[in-house]
Order: sequence, then C-alpha cells, then structure tokens
Amino acid sequence: MSAQSTLAPDEVAPRSRPAVSSLARKLAASPEAGVIIACVLVFAGIAANAETYTAVGNLQVMGRDLSQVGILAIGESLVILTGGIDLSVGALAGLAGILAGWMNVNEGLPAPLAILLTLVICAGVGLWHGIMVTRLNVPPFVITLVTYTVAQGTALAITSGSPINNLDPMFSNLSQYYIGQVPVPALFFVGAAAIAWFVLERTYVGRQIYAVGGNKEAARLAGIPTARRITSTYVASAALAGVVGIMVIGRMNVADPSVGAGWELTAIAAAVVGGMSLSGGEGRIAGIAAGAILLEFITNGLLALKVSPYDQQVVQGAVLGIAILLDRARARYFGRSRG
Repeated sequence: MSAQSTLAPDEVAPRSRPAVSSLARKLAASPEAGVIIACVLVFAGIAANAETYTAVGNLQVMGRDLSQVGILAIGESLVILTGGIDLSVGALAGLAGILAGWMNVNEGLPAPLAILLTLVICAGVGLWHGIMVTRLNVPPFVITLVTYTVAQGTALAITSGSPINNLDPMFSNLSQYYIGQVPVPALFFVGAAAIAWFVLERTYVGRQIYAVGGNKEAARLAGIPTARRITSTYVASAALAGVVGIMVIGRMNVADPSVGAGWELTAIAAAVVGGMSLSGGEGRIAGIAAGAILLEFITNGLLALKVSPYDQQVVQGAVLGIAILLDRARARYFGRSRG
C-alpha cells in the first residue's frame, strides 16, 4: 500500500501536465478568451480609479454607445469573414439617419415607413457592393471607399450641411426607452449578436460563409454559391449600418450630416480585437461582441479618467495596430505549429 501511495503522485503528475499544457494552448489559440479577460481587467482597473465609472447612469450611456459600435462591428465582421472589408459603414450609418429624417420631416412619411424605406435603401447599397465585388471583381476596399465618399457627400447635399429637426417621437422612443434599467439599443445589440451567432454557428449558410473566407476557390469547387454568400454579408453589413443610423438620430433627436465619420475604423477595430482574421475565414461573434465591449470600456474609461477626448483616437488607433500585430503573430505561430 505504501509503495502504491508513493507512486500515485508520480503517475498523476505526467498525466496532468499534458492536460494543463493542452488547455493553455487552446486558450492561447482562442482569441475570445484573451479579449474577455481584457474586458474584465480594463473594467476593474478603471472602476478602481474613477468613481463615476460604475454609476447606473454611466453604464446606461455605455450601453447605448455599445449598441452603435457593436452592431456596426457585427456587420463588418460578416464581410471580413469572407476576406473582404467594408469602409462605408460609418458614412452609410450617417446617411441612413439623414434619409430617415428627411423622408419623415420633409416628405411627411410616417416614421415606420421612413425607417423601412431607409433600411431597404441601405440593403440595396450592400447588394451593389456584393455585385461589384463578385461579378466585376472590384476590390472591396475600392468600392466601399467610393460609397463612403458618396454617402458623406449625399448627406451634406440633402441637408445643405444643416441638421434636420422636428423628428417623429418614434425615433427617440426607439433609442431612449428602457426595459427595466437596460436601454433598448443595448437590447438591439444583444439581439443582433444572437442572430448573427445562430446563423454563423448553427446553420449551413454560416458554415458556407466560413468556407468561402477560408478558401474561396475550394468553396466554389465544393459547390458553394460563393457569390451569393459574399453578397449576403455586404447586404447584412449595410442594413445593420442603417439600423445604427436610425438609432443615432433617435438618441440625438436630430438628423445631423456630420454623424458617422470614423465609425468604420471603430467597427474594424472591434472585429479585429475580437479575433476576426483580416484574411478571412476565422473569428466568432462572441469575440466580436467582446471586442466591441472592450473598446467601449476604454473609450468611456478615458472620459471617466478625465483624459482629453482628442486622445481617444490615438488610443483607438493604437489598439487597432496592436490587435492586427497580435492577430498576425498568432496566425503565423499556430499555422506553423499545425503544419
């Protein structure tokens, strides 16, 4: 019995070491784990140094801000999954707000109809992107940059640079109501994330989108309708940008043509920080949501710590740069180790 008891620890240790090593390796290979841990650490660190950070009012503000960043990031991530990029989401969100406000105030359309038509127009823009990318082989960077420029110019042309006032109260109701103490826009973000997760993780279409991003030619030879799958992601991205634009004018109670500039960078940053590979075919919605939450924690935290708002763009750019470097390093390391 004594011999067995002395040997037991020696027998257990070698077995536990590979298990621990395997678990650590899986965590390192999973970008979601890292960004979730970062969210916890950043939130705790800022909360310990800023008393107002965890106040209910500030958490509600973060919930509304998160809905804008998060929904744009979800749409952007769908495009990135196919190996593309959508630089128009920020400008398109701004234009969507202008279109909805203009149709409601200037044309006298009921708010629900103005919202519906705006979303249809945005989806049409996404369809145009998909056709240009898949049928004419226009680089995604180029065609979405064109839309970025046109959308900003159109918003200014419609309004002559002046905001649209006297919006229907329905717009503010969508953005400023609460369920309990949770802002409705935050619930929109949760709903968008849940739908995107279900489509990507639990449907055949989602698996095809991953396959197209992983190897487009192999996916085509396997019978996957690559053009349709790529186009669908651009349509979803543009439509979600429209949702964000409508929520923003409700929150501001005015349709301002200056809204939306630079939001595409935040969306891309959230997607990449959340583990979305810029080469396509890799990344999950849980990581994207965590990436958006992390950026919101940092942005709001800088204000809570009384850091100049102008420095936020510097931090955002730094976070995006670090995320891209880590993404490339992780991809090279684990790609080499699998080989």
